[in-house]
Amino acid sequence: MNGTGARHSPPRAGLWARVGDRLIVGGATVGDEGRDGEVVALHHEDGTPPFDVRWSDTGRITLVFPGPDARVQHFSHADRTAKPRR
Repeated sequence: MNGTGARHSPPRAGLWARVGDRLIVGGATVGDEGRDGEVVALHHEDGTPPFDVRWSDTGRITLVFPGPDARVQHFSHADRTAKPRR
């Protein structure tokens, strides 16, 4: 896919994302809060993994195959296009 996130409808089951959604991955040990990042590109039209994610703690973009401790926070089109308040 071209990374635009355009697609017709989400899959019926399982983990999926759109460009602009937030991927949250649980920590590996007790006390580790985990990481989160923005989905910046998709590799499948139906939004299933893997995803390219820009991590909030480093700004680095990596290819991610989410495990069972991952979840996606979906945003509406309006949320993704809204301008930040000043």
